[in-house]
Amino acid sequence: MSWKGGCLCGAVRYEARVSASDNWYCHCRMCQKSSGSAVSTSAIVPKARLHMIRGEPKFYQSSQFVERGFCADCGSPMFFRPTNEDWISILSGTLDDPELAPPEGHYGVESWVSWLRIEDDLKKERTEAGG
Repeated sequence: MSWKGGCLCGAVRYEARVSASDNWYCHCRMCQKSSGSAVSTSAIVPKARLHMIRGEPKFYQSSQFVERGFCADCGSPMFFRPTNEDWISILSGTLDDPELAPPEGHYGVESWVSWLRIEDDLKKERTEAGG
């Protein structure tokens, strides 16, 4: 399967060839701050399967272990990339068809804001549990 997506202005476009992915809601404070939202959703794919079609994202190191990619023209957050792993996380909202990547669980639930109501039976994991 092929996923395509890009930033708000279209300066950065990508294609990801996926057979399966690991998709999450993330409630952690870092994702809240970087997305400007109470929760973000993302799909994890192998780095080798993500290719830029147009432009290149700019990356900044948001912590000792993580870089975050965004469009330098419009500022759209697009990627979450651990510095010592072989995978990258694509923010689901940047997919041309976000329906392709429904979340399978909640991560960083210790920072879940009290007013956000998501009623589901998906697995829930604290940030500390995953590293």
